[in-house]
Amino acid sequence: MAESLPPTRSRFPGAGLAKGLAVTLRTMTKKTVTEQYPDVQPDLPPRTRGVIGLFEENCTVCMLCARECPDWCIYIDSHKETVPAAAPGGRERSRNVLDRFAIDFSLCMYCGICIEVCPFDALFWSPEFEYAETDIRELTHERDKLREWMWTVPAPPALDPAAEEPKEIAAARKTAEKLAAAQAEPTEPRSGQSTGPTAPEGGAS
Repeated sequence: MAESLPPTRSRFPGAGLAKGLAVTLRTMTKKTVTEQYPDVQPDLPPRTRGVIGLFEENCTVCMLCARECPDWCIYIDSHKETVPAAAPGGRERSRNVLDRFAIDFSLCMYCGICIEVCPFDALFWSPEFEYAETDIRELTHERDKLREWMWTVPAPPALDPAAEEPKEIAAARKTAEKLAAAQAEPTEPRSGQSTGPTAPEGGAS
């Protein structure tokens, strides 16, 4: 024979209503804070993801950002250019020249993968977010527009004084200290080399 379930305790009628009213009363006593946007600009965090800026001089057209973009909203066109040899008898080199770099922000989901995978620091986050358009086609920013966003990119934050020194800086500092120490040491004379005037052999007659 199946065991009978214990009787459920009857709930006090109106308990849910009383709980909701209590929350309302607590909220009514708090001061309402309303940001007067757009008259007052919001105080954004330093790592706000607003829009992406392009530092064109660092771009090598490696296409890594376009390949890793999950939305395929980055469009890059380029051509190859032959660079003459720097010295007589040397070989000519070819390099990629950027023709077009555009980002369609109507497709972008602001994941930041393109900025993270860029090996040459050509893409940066800007906190600017006021670039809404009435025409969706205007949300495709070409490289000139992306370059203008670079002026709104904030400076990187200062390093923590208690943080560990970067390995690159530590290696460069040690090399400079060794070079300075080597230049400060006096040069030892070679064996058999005179270090100054010597008296003639034998006494004076």
